[in-house]
Amino acid sequence: MAPPDVVAPLAIARKLGLPRRILVVLEGEGLANDATALILYRFALAAITTGLFSLPKATGTFFVIVAGEIAFGTAVGWLSLRARRRARDPQVEITLSLITPYLAYWIPEHLGGSGVIATVACGLYMSWNGPLLISAATRLQGIFFWDLVIYLIEGLLFLLTGFQMRSLVEKSKSFPLHDILTATVLVAVIVIVARFLWVFPGTYLPRWLSRRVRDRDPLPSWRAVFVVAFTGVRGAVSLAAALALPLTLPSGDAFPYRDLILFVAFGVIFVTLVGLGLGLPPVVRWLGLAQDGRSEHIAEHEQEIAARREALNAALKSLDAITDDRELSDEVVNLLRSRHEIRINQLPDTLDPDRHDVSATGTALTRELISSERKFIHMLLRDGKITDETRRRIERDLDLEEASLSNREYRRIPL
Repeated sequence: MAPPDVVAPLAIARKLGLPRRILVVLEGEGLANDATALILYRFALAAITTGLFSLPKATGTFFVIVAGEIAFGTAVGWLSLRARRRARDPQVEITLSLITPYLAYWIPEHLGGSGVIATVACGLYMSWNGPLLISAATRLQGIFFWDLVIYLIEGLLFLLTGFQMRSLVEKSKSFPLHDILTATVLVAVIVIVARFLWVFPGTYLPRWLSRRVRDRDPLPSWRAVFVVAFTGVRGAVSLAAALALPLTLPSGDAFPYRDLILFVAFGVIFVTLVGLGLGLPPVVRWLGLAQDGRSEHIAEHEQEIAARREALNAALKSLDAITDDRELSDEVVNLLRSRHEIRINQLPDTLDPDRHDVSATGTALTRELISSERKFIHMLLRDGKITDETRRRIERDLDLEEASLSNREYRRIPL
């Protein structure tokens, strides 16, 4: 029951408009805790099946596994990016992106590690170094592909959970109800209380003991730390760990309390998912973190506008330098300059609600014009004046234009 779930609390937290730092901490600790918990799970499982355990040996092995998986995952990410750069084909690159996490996971898993740390290290390396090596066409197609894959995997996990629940209900008759409830309540209280006892010292002690840490990363508000401690929801990883317990020991005896462990896993997941999940919105309102999130959202939009404007100005300066170095016609220079000036003019100067209404009206009208273009292109195809391949090329440009409108819609943020 150690690793907290990431999917459920993040889905709730994003809708509540929590500050981004809290979301990053929840997501990051979910990945790290999954890896460390599964390594410790292997040690515990080996101790039960063999009856032997050495703390110094297990500690040394743990750190070797962590360091080795980080190095291996980084190497896999490096090789994957180079292979994708050589491929220069969106379909091949997306296929490689699908194979890469399995490669990063399978080899450490096969050698006795968890595989999760290597996969996380691989993903972090690729996300940090990939933007300059991955083509635009691959990114556009990859976003939709991975959104669909993640949606299907999450749905499959919940489906498998439901299938296992039915078999457990049938086995529940062999256990007294009192034992099941007592064990579930006890473990649920332990995981909730232990998280509070760890998160607060884990947050403040490093900053109190190290001035370097304190200067680089000041003390966060106790309200933010409380929310992180409160969202200790358990989910699919804990259930998968319970289901992965062997049915028998090497001696042939049944694995001790396996069915009871499964009951407890389901019970704690239900208690934390329903109890903490439903309690998170009132806790956020009580702490007033939603207002902090809105203020951060406004500042983030202002930073985005400034970054876009500075990037376009840098492109114009680069155009001036290219014009001085090369012999370009005035027609080409004016065309490129006009394109960037149009993009600059599309950026709002402020997040004032009145300007937002004007921008929203223009965006809505642009969508109507694009729709008119689509209907006209369909008429040309139906009349045989263009081929279907031509229609697809024109329609793709219209799709990209319509998709780009969402980046220009700076939503009105309630104050």
